[in-house]
Amino acid sequence: MSPTGTDAGTVEQLLRDVPDFPGPGIRFWDLTPVLADGEGLAATTRLLSAPAAETPVDVVVGIEARGFLLGAAVAHALGLGIVPVRKHGKLPAVAASRSYDLEYGSATLELPAGVLASGARVLLVDDVLATGGTAAAASELVESQGAQVTAFSVVLELPALGGRERLGGRPVHTVLRR
Repeated sequence: MSPTGTDAGTVEQLLRDVPDFPGPGIRFWDLTPVLADGEGLAATTRLLSAPAAETPVDVVVGIEARGFLLGAAVAHALGLGIVPVRKHGKLPAVAASRSYDLEYGSATLELPAGVLASGARVLLVDDVLATGGTAAAASELVESQGAQVTAFSVVLELPALGGRERLGGRPVHTVLRR
């Protein structure tokens, strides 16, 4: 089934706005109701899979933690594997790591060793594109191993935070913008 406006409407209705989380002045967009709803998850999966119709993809990379859930669903729908990008200290074998700034702190991401082939065409999946720090760090990790990020696919983009500008002109597919 192809993505439709109805799919985006389903996702938008289920998305929950949580003010002042994880701290004062921060607006958190909670996808838990989307993931918990069968049609919401199916609609989200269809929408996030759309870039694969426009560009070749060999593997999905999901960014911790909601990107794991979404990325696994997308990989399954596309008949591909998934590679998790993890937070620091969670992997037994690390190929590369990148530190970056968040809108409310800093973090380090790591790519597992021996699972991402050089030359692989990657669809990077995450829940939200905000300042772009997480997506840029994940992209750098992927490309440090000789793979190519062909597109980013996210449920929600917050354009006012300028994240897209940090991604070097790579295609960004978003389901919703706020």
